Amino acid sequence: MGNLNNKKPFETIIFYEDRNFQGRSYEASSDCPELTSYLSRCNSCRVESGCFMVYDRSNFQGNQYFVRRGEYNDHQHMGMTDSVRSCRMIPMYKGQFRMQVYERENFGGQMHELMDDCDSIQERYRMSDCQSCNVMEGHWLMYEQPHFRGRQMYVRPGEYRNLREMGNSSVNKYSSMRRILDSCESQHH
Repeated sequence: MGNLNNKKPFETIIFYEDRNFQGRSYEASSDCPELTSYLSRCNSCRVESGCFMVYDRSNFQGNQYFVRRGEYNDHQHMGMTDSVRSCRMIPMYKGQFRMQVYERENFGGQMHELMDDCDSIQERYRMSDCQSCNVMEGHWLMYEQPHFRGRQMYVRPGEYRNLREMGNSSVNKYSSMRRILDSCESQHH
């Protein structure tokens, strides 16, 4: 009978202290609110499998960046102002996607329901801004600019009453949204 303990988890990310995968490393397969517990800094990472959000502040705060299978040799290319400090594993999801987006905080103003990607809320719904949302099903990426550009924020099922007060305070509004599909391997980033 084989040893089942040697089986690697589906989601695996390896963090490195220095750019270009140099220095000490730390492997994670779940949420990690404080990478400095394991490494003095983190300036590159390699995603072996699965999808993750990486953050430049502890406890899933600050600038966020979506990473999927591949190599990321320099945190600055990911839009990080500082080294990676925390990461959140994005679970595989195979169901329906449903999210309500609101023009104002606390679910005020215009509301539209999304079940697929939206490359511009301004063009599709004539909404000037998205300041709150209710994610009913699925995992989503929200982008600062239309056409999935600019800073990102990960949202999972739950109510988000004020997106401006969430982890990435430098983003004033969100203009496009994309589903994080089960097949992270083929997702754009």
